[in-house]
Amino acid sequence: MNNDVINFKDKFTKFTEHWSPRVIAEMNDYQFKLVKVEGSFVWHEHPDTDEVFIVIEGTLNIEFRDGIVTLNSGEMFVIPKGVEHKPVANNECKIMIVEPKGVVNTGDSDSTLTAQNDVWI
Repeated sequence: MNNDVINFKDKFTKFTEHWSPRVIAEMNDYQFKLVKVEGSFVWHEHPDTDEVFIVIEGTLNIEFRDGIVTLNSGEMFVIPKGVEHKPVANNECKIMIVEPKGVVNTGDSDSTLTAQNDVWI
């Protein structure tokens, strides 16, 4: 067993790219990923899994075809599987995503924002 504590602030200093999730831990088949986001992402969905967004710092809007959810620091939201959504951050926002190992960040959409999977920091 590893007794090292994971410090979010320290982990966020280890990368600068936006929309490129970095794995910081695994629990069973789930990964905890830190992501810096800014601007608009792509419309996408994850047909086989729910996805949770936890805002560590900043404000994140999650657009849906019929509305918007706004998350601020210390808030989270679960998107049910199969629901099309598009994250948007007007300013840099730092978030944690919790999802099963192997989930592609752009879901079912082919995009230049598709990130390499399973990158650890």
